[in-house]
Amino acid sequence: MAAIKDSGSISVEDGVATVRGWVQDIRNMGGISFLTLRDRHGTIQITMPKKKVDPDLFGLLTKLPRETAVSITGDVKASNQTSLGLEIIPTSAEVYSEAGVPLPMGVIDKVNVEMDTRLNNRFMDLRKPEIRAIFELKSMMVGLIEEAVRKNGFVQVYTPKISAAGAEGGAELFQVQYFDRPAYLAQSPQLYKQILMSTGLDRIFEIAPAFRAERSNTNRHVTEFISFDGEMSWIENEEEVMAMIEEIIDYVLTGLKERGRKQLEAIGKDISVPARPYPVLTYSECLKIANEGGLGLKDGDDLGTEGEKIVGDAMAAKGIDLYFIAEYPEEAKPFYIMEKDGTPYSFSFDLDYRGQEISSGGQREHRYDRLVARMEKKGLNPEDFSFYLDAFRYGMPPHGGWGIGIERLLVKMLDLPNIREAILFPRDPSRLSP
Repeated sequence: MAAIKDSGSISVEDGVATVRGWVQDIRNMGGISFLTLRDRHGTIQITMPKKKVDPDLFGLLTKLPRETAVSITGDVKASNQTSLGLEIIPTSAEVYSEAGVPLPMGVIDKVNVEMDTRLNNRFMDLRKPEIRAIFELKSMMVGLIEEAVRKNGFVQVYTPKISAAGAEGGAELFQVQYFDRPAYLAQSPQLYKQILMSTGLDRIFEIAPAFRAERSNTNRHVTEFISFDGEMSWIENEEEVMAMIEEIIDYVLTGLKERGRKQLEAIGKDISVPARPYPVLTYSECLKIANEGGLGLKDGDDLGTEGEKIVGDAMAAKGIDLYFIAEYPEEAKPFYIMEKDGTPYSFSFDLDYRGQEISSGGQREHRYDRLVARMEKKGLNPEDFSFYLDAFRYGMPPHGGWGIGIERLLVKMLDLPNIREAILFPRDPSRLSP
């Protein structure tokens, strides 16, 4: 409890403390009652011998509904019956907010609750220490990402989330009414990241929401997520970008394994830190593995969820969790990816984690004429992207970058069953509230 942990003036043998939290449980045992109080740091036992506690106070505390928010002041006593090694004998209390009965769902009850019930009552779901620990780990993870990129000279930026055009076109855009004209929620900061490569901000990163209008009700798709994007100039090839991602991911995994011990223990998980360098497979090699696993894919086809899983199983059999897939067909990649001259492939890659893509990136096309040609090849009108193309007319260095789904990374890292477990208030085709 915060009041006990943070106050150096409290003596276990002889002291007074005020603790605040939620009533987790009350046990009445005749001449003595016990109240378990919980806050974000853990639980503490309030011990109430009927003969030693004011009758009115005893009556108040023993009749409180579970999950009532209270403040309790009392004498701190040593105890070998509690995990903290102490207990509090109450002398006064203040009820901040009495909980309604019945609760919409239990906090400590060992009863399976459906995902929809949990998400509809997320405020209650997050009172569970094992659920809250996921988001504490997520916060640590973002902090570690920022540490890693700043160590490598990256500058944090913030790009618009309402745009006149999508980064990749297509039907995955949410259209909104922007005063007297249509606009779109950003599916990626891609175009702005590349514009910034022409400014002298050679290495930039952003951690921000992204939106995809996909009608996919799966355990890995949502319509709003947090994307970690980076872009770096003056590269020789996409391998430099891959090496940077690898360094960042290794820093995050190592740091979270060390700093998040308490939270990992709460959810009964451990983090494996794969050896470096991560293996690099080509798209063609993965296509072969997928087809040997029973799929009938032809060159140029998307590996898809099933193909990724088959490749992931093959890599897992070799003890490999993280691996790159490179040299995707240029037809399958967005207009801004550089083609590999003389081949149908491109300077692109994905980073897969146990059979699921968590990152996509590559070297960008920095030459104006070729970029315009790529747009036209994809059926896009370059005039719709004039704000973007202008940055390529006046000296654009070779550059590349990536996008990583924060929640997808966390899900694979913690082996969670559903991406919604890693989002406080998830959005999907059927969920817009709370």
